[in-house]
Amino acid sequence: MIELYTAATPNGHKVSIALEEMGLDYQVRSLKLLALEQKQAWFLAINPNGRIPAIVDHEADDFAVFESGAILCYLAEKTGMFMPQDTKGRSQVMQWLMFQMGGLGPMQGQANVWFRYMPEQVPVAIQRYQNETRRLYEVMDNHLANVEFLAGDYSIADMAAWPWARIHDWAGVSIEGLPHLRRWLDTLRDRPAVQRGLAVPPPDTDMEPSKVRLMVQGANSAQP
Repeated sequence: MIELYTAATPNGHKVSIALEEMGLDYQVRSLKLLALEQKQAWFLAINPNGRIPAIVDHEADDFAVFESGAILCYLAEKTGMFMPQDTKGRSQVMQWLMFQMGGLGPMQGQANVWFRYMPEQVPVAIQRYQNETRRLYEVMDNHLANVEFLAGDYSIADMAAWPWARIHDWAGVSIEGLPHLRRWLDTLRDRPAVQRGLAVPPPDTDMEPSKVRLMVQGANSAQP
């Protein structure tokens, strides 16, 4: 049994989708992010970085794994699924996984924050992150013109990128004129396991923009 510590965010959905796609037994512990449960000592013992998601694999001597990309790799290796065994195929998956981890997630995450949550609108910051997110979507669209999925076959790279790209509107970024990206988004959306994973955990009603904005404002005022 795997224990999943998560919340209804793109990074959390990566792992719940993977668990559903792989057919693994798991239990869910949903963390209240605004209550800072992820910063409590018991969770920091699982993930020293104090962020979701994290897992504990009770079938492997209670082995803990944090960072969503590392969790996806661990689960793929554990099951032998959604990660090619040959060197080139594995490298292609890792390249697109790192594209999401180092590019799409951080850039769109900043677009989300500046566009939705900052107490003051800063147009130059909003435009900077929205433009970079759109550029990354264009990279994906160009690539997906020639392949069905990011690494050729469906893989953990798709599971990592899809939860972010699906909420492009939340970051204020249009995907108009990106037909291959839209086709890919629709294809993954229609997968039953993706739909089940997206429902884990249920949305946290406390994460509405006004409440998050207050948290962000408080964190900013606490900076030296």
